[in-house]
Amino acid sequence: MRILVANVNTTQSMTDSIAEAARAAASEGTEIVGITPRFGAASCEGNFESYLAAVAVMDAITRYEGDFDAVIQAGYGEHGREGLQELLDVPVVDITEAAASTAMFLGHKYSVVTTLDRTVPLIEDRLKLAGLDARCASVRASGLGVLELETDPERAVKEIVAQAESAVGDNRAEVIVLGCGGMSGLDAQIRERCGVPVVDGVAAAVAVAEGLVRLGLSTSKVRTYAAPRPKKVIGWPLAS
Repeated sequence: MRILVANVNTTQSMTDSIAEAARAAASEGTEIVGITPRFGAASCEGNFESYLAAVAVMDAITRYEGDFDAVIQAGYGEHGREGLQELLDVPVVDITEAAASTAMFLGHKYSVVTTLDRTVPLIEDRLKLAGLDARCASVRASGLGVLELETDPERAVKEIVAQAESAVGDNRAEVIVLGCGGMSGLDAQIRERCGVPVVDGVAAAVAVAEGLVRLGLSTSKVRTYAAPRPKKVIGWPLAS
């Protein structure tokens, strides 16, 4: 089984970290291929960057040469999963939805701890659109930029733990979800300090993607995610 894991930003070191976390969660025999878009922002922390990432990821995946069995979009709250589902015949899993749905198996309410406060409304809207908001106790910001997760990992853990503890104490959350692909691999440290289940979206998405492939299931093509209608599309695929 080969799964493409697409970073939504252009920072190669973050792609490498996300792919490493995905490999740690994957079953024996599953090949993980990290994908970095050719264009876009160094980090996604707002609507413009998210919509740009949607196009960039679709470009990157459709340019991939070789077979693959599933795709994971590794951006928390980013747009574009629906476009990929139209373009592809294999399962497409978004880490936002994979993490939240996994958390609901583990407790009554979950809270998301993300990066900057400006991303909170984007995540809230994405969870509502996916029908996953009813059991979300809160979406909380750590105050860290996405790239700070790599440059200052000790501070990252400290700030995430502080918000996770507040979510458990103040919002009555029973499960914590890490609300950024760049937080992959931090779940064990945060779980140890907070004493509640902590869901890493990348790991959860790998488990979901593997399960769908093994069950022989993929996106329905009869209506919402049918392939794009044949028509003239100017400038797509994008020139090199």
